[in-house]
Amino acid sequence: MDDRTQIAAMQLSRMRGMTAMYHRRFFLDVNITTVLILALFVVGWFGAEPAFLLVPVVALIGAVQTAFDSSYLSFARWYAAYLERYLNQRLGERIHVAAELENAYLFELGSRKIVTIPVAGGFTWFSFVTIFYTVIGAFAYVFGLVLGWNALTSAPVGVTALYLAGIFGVTLAAVLVGAWWFVGGEGERRLQSILETRFGDRLDASDEADSTESIATLEED
Repeated sequence: MDDRTQIAAMQLSRMRGMTAMYHRRFFLDVNITTVLILALFVVGWFGAEPAFLLVPVVALIGAVQTAFDSSYLSFARWYAAYLERYLNQRLGERIHVAAELENAYLFELGSRKIVTIPVAGGFTWFSFVTIFYTVIGAFAYVFGLVLGWNALTSAPVGVTALYLAGIFGVTLAAVLVGAWWFVGGEGERRLQSILETRFGDRLDASDEADSTESIATLEED
């Protein structure tokens, strides 16, 4: 194995390790958020109503954190997909197919989506699980506000105004930035632009065909 191929294989191994790590991190963050929200609901039901008002805060933090995990998952998958194509071209056969499997089974790279939920076609069980957790989190957010409303309106006006302005302001910011980064595709465009520059051409359905264009591009640098 020549040096270029070995380096690419090492980078691929690193990206696959990152993919596994952020998959685990995603579900760990989901589990932590779920336990905290349930605990706050229990505390609130037993008389400490202000605990309900922490539910939207925890739900929002959980949503942003899991979206962050997904962004690193996408990062690792994009780089891994280009590395797989490069290695297949160097080896002269399609040995590495994980990127193709992930596109079909999890979610497709480069398509319009809300974090990992496809806007158009390509719906998968992974997409459903993401929607499931998102909907449950949204319900928890709303019910926390509703159940804690009496406690909130009983507080001084300044505290109530600060809480509402803070929670709605941060929520709006998260939605807008998330729409720009994920739905608008800004994050994936940045990755694709750099990877196209380094590897020579766009990653699409025809990328697994045997060609040497991207190899030549790398070897010229």
